Amino acid sequence: MIALWEEREDLSEVKINVETTEEHHPRWKIWKRKSKSVHDEEDIEADFYDLPDTKEELKQYFLDKLLQIQLKWATSTVTDISFVDKQWVEDPEIRYFLQRFPDTYLFMYYPVFNIKKAPVDGEIVLITPVGIEIISQIRAEKDATIIAQDQRTWIVKENDEERKMLSPQIALKRTEQIIKSILKHHEVQLPIQKTVLAKENPIHFLEEPYQIKLIGMHQYESWFRQRRNISSPLKSHQLKTAEILLKHCQTTSVKRPEWEEERDEFEFVSDEF
Repeated sequence: MIALWEEREDLSEVKINVETTEEHHPRWKIWKRKSKSVHDEEDIEADFYDLPDTKEELKQYFLDKLLQIQLKWATSTVTDISFVDKQWVEDPEIRYFLQRFPDTYLFMYYPVFNIKKAPVDGEIVLITPVGIEIISQIRAEKDATIIAQDQRTWIVKENDEERKMLSPQIALKRTEQIIKSILKHHEVQLPIQKTVLAKENPIHFLEEPYQIKLIGMHQYESWFRQRRNISSPLKSHQLKTAEILLKHCQTTSVKRPEWEEERDEFEFVSDEF
């Protein structure tokens, strides 16, 4: 994409049609020929000329295109496919975790665990090369201050008005207990970190809760930079952990039409014999 963008920049000073481009710019011609199976020529030409003007905008353009592939990959298998609600495609927090964190992080967005045949809501789970981080996000008004109190209730203060909120410690501990029990059953050991995250609000507290990190707006940059700077490659234990956890999660999906057709054909042949 960078090569195409740079080539378009080279051509921007000259009014040029597609035929001349193909004749004098072989890279464009090769890319176009290889892509014919995916796009029509008109679509490719539009992609070529509609690229952003700056390299920073190009990076975001690429990430947005990649996001569509990530969501498709995360919601389908060889035999099954899930229909994604539009709210997930447009959710800014999904974009945040998928686009701002290293590719070596595996990300579970509010998974629903099946525990003794009952669904249990979980918090955000990041499976990193060095362990698991469970994150509970606080979404409050930008001018609000979060006051951490006891294990049951916290306070959200805004314009001299206060309201109570359920302590995020409850959901964090519930998710931790579920993950620990699943991994213990499969004889997998990984360190687990619990984090309360409020990117746009300060969190005030007298004493940080036991084994829980409170990351408010003043601690956010340091926390975020530490995670961005992890350079460890994807580990096999990450994939194993993700597979184990997914087996204990609720999935809503249907068989792909082509598999249903093959199954029907197989049943028809079986009946004949």
